[in-house]
Amino acid sequence: MSNTRVWFVALAAALLSCAPLTASAAEPTPPVGDPVRDGAAGAPGAGSATAPAVKKPRKCGPGKSPWTCLAECESSGRWDANTGNGFYGGLQFYQPTWKDHGGLKYAPRADLATPEEQVRVAEKVLVSQGPKAWPVCSKGIRFDRRIHRVVPGDTLSGIARRYHVKGGWQALYEANRKVVGPSPDRISVGMLIVVPDLDAKGRMI
Repeated sequence: MSNTRVWFVALAAALLSCAPLTASAAEPTPPVGDPVRDGAAGAPGAGSATAPAVKKPRKCGPGKSPWTCLAECESSGRWDANTGNGFYGGLQFYQPTWKDHGGLKYAPRADLATPEEQVRVAEKVLVSQGPKAWPVCSKGIRFDRRIHRVVPGDTLSGIARRYHVKGGWQALYEANRKVVGPSPDRISVGMLIVVPDLDAKGRMI
């Protein structure tokens, strides 16, 4: 084989060995996409540990104010909740809603108001919007339950007489033991007392 032919074969082999690198570099880069938007496996929002929890309504048991039950679902019972999601307080008020229903009378935002003040505003929201203001967490909660807000001079016996509670102050205390605490003769102004109703079998509901 002549030197010229040997040189040509070597050159051809060198060019072939470089071809895959040249072709690969010329291929377009595939799009990355948005793994959160597209629901890629393991991405936040696609079932990973960092995905936001979905609210689930909880049954509101005897002796609990419906607002307490609502707060347990909306904010895990944290009346000072401010997680940066644009909603505030135990009942997760949207700021314009808080403002439009007189909330600024109590505090600049719901999370800065007391639970009692938040409930007062929520009662106005319930009148204007109904339970749909809390579309998930209001399910299963009876907002027609009788609720008494304690005022100066109130006693459990006096409240029981006013609402004709069967079983007197003792029944009223049993229905509100967790709220009132160990001393039935010590109730605080602003405290929300659930006035128990009776079911068809005479049990408190």
